[in-house]
Amino acid sequence: MKNHVWRPLFVVIGLVVCILTFRMFYIPDDFGAQDRGYTFGFHRLSNEQEWKDYTAKYKGAEYCNECHFEKVDSLSQSQHEMIQCENCHGAAFDHPENPEKLVIDSSRDLCIRCHSELYMPSSGRNDIPGIDPNQHNVGTECSECHNPHNPSLEDM
Repeated sequence: MKNHVWRPLFVVIGLVVCILTFRMFYIPDDFGAQDRGYTFGFHRLSNEQEWKDYTAKYKGAEYCNECHFEKVDSLSQSQHEMIQCENCHGAAFDHPENPEKLVIDSSRDLCIRCHSELYMPSSGRNDIPGIDPNQHNVGTECSECHNPHNPSLEDM
């Protein structure tokens, strides 16, 4: 073969060798290797204790139910039952020691993440009532007309 073929080939081979050498020294030995063999994702067996020691920021609806049982009960009977409280109210990390920390996100953008009209033929996404955000009450927050804890059709 001519030199114009060999030179690029050597460059590509050199890059592959450099990448594999870098990977060999940079990636820990226990990354992705588990009892069941190779796993996909970012997981190292040696940092499991780090994650166990990490303070959880989100506490879940069970935690909210201890004091706000009426709201949690109302939400559990509504169309938003699968949505965790902290998705709108923020992480309950310091709550109730610092109740001001929970700020309600009542922005239109939060609602539009799920309620923007999308066509998804192979998922349950079509079952969620959707709107055209460019046509439906532009400039108005959704919570001005709809109760997020019970967004029934009567609220519209």
